[in-house]
Amino acid sequence: MHDIINYTEEEMDFSVGQIASLLHGEVVGDEKTKVNNLSKIEEGKPGCLSFLANEKYTHFVYTTEASAILVRRDFTPEHEVKAALIKVDDPYSCIALLLNMIDQMRPKKGGTDKECHISGSADVSAAAYIGAFAYIGEHVSVGENTRIYPQAYLGDNVKVGKNCIIYPGVKIYRDCVIGNNVIIHAGAVIGADGFGFAPQNGSYMKIAQIGNVVIEDNVEIGANTTVDRATMGSTRVKHGTKLDNLIQVAHNVEVGANTVIAAQAGIAGSAKVGDNCMIGGQVGIAGHISIGNRVNIGAQSGIPNHVAENSNILGTPAIPIKDFARQVVLLKRLPELNETVKRLQKEIERITDKLNE
Repeated sequence: MHDIINYTEEEMDFSVGQIASLLHGEVVGDEKTKVNNLSKIEEGKPGCLSFLANEKYTHFVYTTEASAILVRRDFTPEHEVKAALIKVDDPYSCIALLLNMIDQMRPKKGGTDKECHISGSADVSAAAYIGAFAYIGEHVSVGENTRIYPQAYLGDNVKVGKNCIIYPGVKIYRDCVIGNNVIIHAGAVIGADGFGFAPQNGSYMKIAQIGNVVIEDNVEIGANTTVDRATMGSTRVKHGTKLDNLIQVAHNVEVGANTVIAAQAGIAGSAKVGDNCMIGGQVGIAGHISIGNRVNIGAQSGIPNHVAENSNILGTPAIPIKDFARQVVLLKRLPELNETVKRLQKEIERITDKLNE
């Protein structure tokens, strides 16, 4: 084992001109203005670089104390602006690029803490970081530049690729496979038993879950999210997918590539979610169904049946978003419609009485 490497973080300090050059932008104002931090436009302070990506925040351009602001190329001020403007194609993408650069500049943990446990049969790269009280089981492999933070648990036969970040308290059960460039946030559990029980004489017999979980490259998994191991075979999260916090992915589920799922969603056993889907918070997906590619599902929707690709759905049970919007409009008018029906009923009764006379 070797000692942990300690760093000191250096402050960001760039001119507006340097940032504009990096982002292929155009400066309106003083190119020599210095910035050393990033901020939201409504919280801007001297020395900060902010951005305008949503038109409803435009009024802050004229009041912010930020020293520089990223704006779209077609932005034309209606009043005097104190800050230097950097005109770019997409301010939001540019600020994301800068945030990533700052993150890369931060010191990286290295070495192996003396208080961790690494099994003798484990293969841990010398370029990996293993934090205090982390547990590395038998026949585990950990790739180059991967960081295993304190109190993480890697069970026997777990494989973790290169450039991964396993944050504190993550638990990865036996036999699971984690690809390259994967980030798993604190408290997530990968490979717990799937929810499998067989009714038997008024009770339930546990069904052994002998499969595993495979997390492919470039996946990010949020805090306290759980991905259950398969009964047989693999529960799989494909490359590029991003899972928010507090999501449940059940046994034998397959989540397609480059799909994003917001917090508190739940996917029941053996469901298949396609590629490039966008799933809102608190969505519930029933077991043994298929969600096609490029499907957008609104928050709090319930999905009991198969969904065709390229669908945009919302509600419980989920229906096309346009139909849902019409229903919402009609629901708001229900009291009015109810009164109309009552008046019509009285009119019909009046006409019926006259006819009978």
